[in-house]
Amino acid sequence: MRPVGLPGIPEQTVVVARAAFPTGSLAIRVRDRLSEVFADEPFAGAFGVRGAPGLSPGVLSLVTVLQYCEDLTDRQAAAMMVRAIDWKYALGMELTDTGFDASVLSRFRGRLADNGMERVVFDRLLEHCKDAGLVGAGGRQRTDSTHVISAVRDLNRLELAGESVRAALEALAVAAPSWLAGRIDVVEFAERYGPRVDGWRMPSSKTKRERLALVFGQDALALCRAAWAADTPVWIREIEAVGLLRQVLVQTYIIRSDARGRQVIRKRDADDGVPPGQLRLASPYDADARWAAKGEDLFWMGYKVHLTETCGTLPEAEAEAEAEAEAEAEAEAEAEAGAGAGAGAGAGAGAGMMPNLITDVHTTDATVPDVKATAPIQRKLAGRGVKPAEHYLDSGYPSADLITDALKQGIRMVTPVLPDRSAQARADEGFDKKAFTINWKTRQVRCPAGRTSSHWNPVKQHGKDAIVITFSVLTCRDCPFQGQCTTSKPGRRMLTLRPQELHENLTRARAEQKTDTWKNKYALRAGVEGTINQALDITGIRRARYRGLPKVRLQHAFSATALNVIRLDAYWTDSPLRRTRTSRLERLAYHLTA
Repeated sequence: MRPVGLPGIPEQTVVVARAAFPTGSLAIRVRDRLSEVFADEPFAGAFGVRGAPGLSPGVLSLVTVLQYCEDLTDRQAAAMMVRAIDWKYALGMELTDTGFDASVLSRFRGRLADNGMERVVFDRLLEHCKDAGLVGAGGRQRTDSTHVISAVRDLNRLELAGESVRAALEALAVAAPSWLAGRIDVVEFAERYGPRVDGWRMPSSKTKRERLALVFGQDALALCRAAWAADTPVWIREIEAVGLLRQVLVQTYIIRSDARGRQVIRKRDADDGVPPGQLRLASPYDADARWAAKGEDLFWMGYKVHLTETCGTLPEAEAEAEAEAEAEAEAEAEAEAGAGAGAGAGAGAGAGMMPNLITDVHTTDATVPDVKATAPIQRKLAGRGVKPAEHYLDSGYPSADLITDALKQGIRMVTPVLPDRSAQARADEGFDKKAFTINWKTRQVRCPAGRTSSHWNPVKQHGKDAIVITFSVLTCRDCPFQGQCTTSKPGRRMLTLRPQELHENLTRARAEQKTDTWKNKYALRAGVEGTINQALDITGIRRARYRGLPKVRLQHAFSATALNVIRLDAYWTDSPLRRTRTSRLERLAYHLTA
């Protein structure tokens, strides 16, 4: 690579583009205002130092951003470089330039994913916005997640077993054809695994399907034994499809020795257990895709993406807006008195109204719960100098530990915490934890009947510090409130508490979220739903374009960059948000009920 950045714009291209787009276009404004974002130097580590010079990574990254802004395929993006005048302006191309082949974009993405450069352009744009005063530390930000469907088809267990064998055979037929021909009956296997393994082509009889599953398992076992034989070259078993076949074999089948010492293979059943969801393969063509469920009606295979955006103005902008509002009020007062009519009209229009920009995009496999993403997101925000003062999240993100750790870092999490799940709290009867008085110094708890606990035991639960409080059986046996307090067989009450700071923060959060003030404030979080919907409409963020977590992360980073570019363009051109459309019937109903 020879770092040169975006090429200069030919004079003829400038003349034609300005004539064709007298008010400009998104691509033209991106080139005029953000050209320094698309530099070559940050990508130097992904390129060699010898050989023929490649295409400018700055140009390729700009093409990719414009591609996501318009939700185009690689071929469509390559075609736009030929026929779109504003794209030629943005890329500094002659009007007669035919661009490059669409496969260049695929190779460029692969190079970025292999070298961990998925977020280079996103981070550079965010840094540019920081320098321009559009984002910064403090203020308010909000986060939410959505599911992402993988780019491979869904497979049941039987299809997965057969398709894994087929994928390994296809890879070996290319990488080691002579070795493969010496280990299996190629004609027989080609008849069985030539077409893809599809549930529609499988027998309808349960007995025949179980027999077919056994055949798939025996073929997988034979292939794995051959690959791991002592005389087999090591590189054979380093082929990804072969390694995945072995993993599918382990998670789908059980291999045992019979009375004669022969190995027998059978499918795993419910009693045998299966690997945990985060380790269980779902497809031989995407090693990172996982099955996950959310609620009662959402079940998908793929990934999950978390988007974090600013919501509201920065503290400095708020102060400026207040000052300008005061000046406008004074001007209006003077106008009413007849002096300087209209002197301040519109002075504060849009004052401090910064665009809501995405500050972080965090992609995981589908099995990672939201609560596991909270700390990484906040660390990344702090590392980039855009740490929020208030972080708005839904109930899937917080825990007592996270709320406390965030407060220590200067971040106040505005989020509903899960309620007390004790039997008394769920039934809303009897005495829950709030009814007990805790003396942290003496390590004792007083119950509503005025009696004190007998044991205070610090323990570890699921790797976290906790305190188990126990009341004596003798204390609880004669208590008149025993029925309201506990239903345990021994007849004594037990409480499980977190350490003092965590417990107090959790209790305070539960009490605060019941107030109208907190509810009105928390309504600000709902806006991130619109951002996810915009990402879905413009970039198709809920469907993975590529296979593997690194490339899906790259897709989401460029999707977030494209959304930021679109929002910046609306900010530059002073384009307000469009009003939500209402039907004629709704308008008639409104007038009739008004």
